[in-house]
Amino acid sequence: MKKYFAKALLCLCAVGTSAMAFAQEAAEQTVVEGGFHQALKTKFIEGSADFMSLVAIPLIFGLAFCLERIIYLNLAETNPSKLLKGIEDALDRGDVEGAKTIARDTRGPIASIAYQGLMRIDQGIDVVDKSIVSYGGVQGGLLEKNLSWIALFIAMAPSLGFLGTVVGMVMAFDKIERVGDISPTVVAGGMKVALITTIGGLIVALILQVFYNYLLTKVETILNQMEDASITLLDIIIKYNLKFKK
Repeated sequence: MKKYFAKALLCLCAVGTSAMAFAQEAAEQTVVEGGFHQALKTKFIEGSADFMSLVAIPLIFGLAFCLERIIYLNLAETNPSKLLKGIEDALDRGDVEGAKTIARDTRGPIASIAYQGLMRIDQGIDVVDKSIVSYGGVQGGLLEKNLSWIALFIAMAPSLGFLGTVVGMVMAFDKIERVGDISPTVVAGGMKVALITTIGGLIVALILQVFYNYLLTKVETILNQMEDASITLLDIIIKYNLKFKK
């Protein structure tokens, strides 16, 4: 999974760096009216490329972690009914090694938990139960890995936006002090520029929040499948012991 995250991070960083460089270059050019892309570029420039770039950093890294988690969770999904049916059929024939092979050759946390349980099938149902519970906790931790980083970037984006707003307001008051005039034109211009960074931060947080909730839903679904599969696996192993360990 590390190579997926590295590729995703490098791609998004390259895109983000190109976007920042483009915004910096565009800031030196005359802004002309255009479509949505032009309006977005204009607001990026008006909000100060330096502060808007800080707001863009949580978006870039947050999306990188989201992409890595999406890839990992999609690869972690499996058909538990098909897996358990294959294991049950193998154990009904007394073929423990065949059941282990099915679990080992199937990807996903459910198959990994089943394999750990089957490895201890001759040690008693209590040992199998403890093994499944312990390894289930490990797999659950792997499923939730990096979600805390996404939550951090969701919190960072508005904070950086507010920071840009506060700094922009200070700069606006400095301008008022230099000009010696508190006319609406001077005040409104500075306040508009200052508030754009807050808008950018809130938009970034909303985007990442959507992905975060989607990932939480995926994790909860897989965890529920793991619990159901673990109970079914224990029943299968109990039936095997009753049949072949009399």
